[in-house]
Amino acid sequence: MPTYQFHTVDVFTTTRFGGNPLAVILDARGLSTGQMQAIAREFNYSESTFVLPPTDPAHTAQVRIFTPTQEVPFAGHPNVGTACVLASIGSCFDKPVGSTMMFEEVAGLVAIQISGSGPGTRATITAPEPLSTRPLNPEIDLSACVGLNPADIASEIHQPIVASVGLQFAFAQVTNLDALARAIPDAAAFTRANSLWGNPGLGLSIMLYTPLADTPHTVRARMFAPLDGVPEDPATGSASGALGGLLAHLNPSPGGEFNLTIHQGVEMGRPSLIEVTSIKRQGRIDTVQITGQSVAVTNGTLTL
Repeated sequence: MPTYQFHTVDVFTTTRFGGNPLAVILDARGLSTGQMQAIAREFNYSESTFVLPPTDPAHTAQVRIFTPTQEVPFAGHPNVGTACVLASIGSCFDKPVGSTMMFEEVAGLVAIQISGSGPGTRATITAPEPLSTRPLNPEIDLSACVGLNPADIASEIHQPIVASVGLQFAFAQVTNLDALARAIPDAAAFTRANSLWGNPGLGLSIMLYTPLADTPHTVRARMFAPLDGVPEDPATGSASGALGGLLAHLNPSPGGEFNLTIHQGVEMGRPSLIEVTSIKRQGRIDTVQITGQSVAVTNGTLTL
């Protein structure tokens, strides 16, 4: 029977059992798409990755990313975690990996820079797409989706909006940490809103955030995606990248480097730390980078 090696890591944390867990299946050659989906469902993490040989030998690997219910074109913590696993192994398909990696993904090429070593390894990923935004359909009752009152949604920075650097999310600022803590996803309201979401193939996902008044350029966030089998995610790199790019875009300065630190997963007991750097030139977001660490948890063998 064929066997497949896997590693699990907790991502966007340096503390085991914090952050966002990820399963990385090494050398997934021979697995069908259906088998990959079944394995992701078995692990039941918000995402699992499957590492395959690249189509271009100049790249490190092809990486496919699955939630428990579907394949997604791009995600943050799977890239950070997969890169950290490959860096710890030191090779990928018999080729040494260095400080720079390039992953082929559905959304495009994802460049990754590795710094440090051992437990201090940090991975910085460059989002595969430039920041894009669109208005949230005004018929979507976002506050109902997350069990809040309309008054809990703040509007001084922006109205609820859709943003993406490779994967679309709806974003809303809430008034304070109390409102953030009270949020509870309502599956029925999500289902009603999803018909108005306008993103075929991927369910409505909502990130709420509130700035931390005592710490500049820092927010606390929560992300809900119950229609994709993720009632709440402890760390969402793709959404964090889009949020960092969005806030940099809304900053009146026409250019510069904008840094944002995002604390997520606190309410779940899995605190996570995500760092986002957005480069703005002539009023447009040129590059969004997402940085984090990971810690090893388990490794083993899948037998099919």
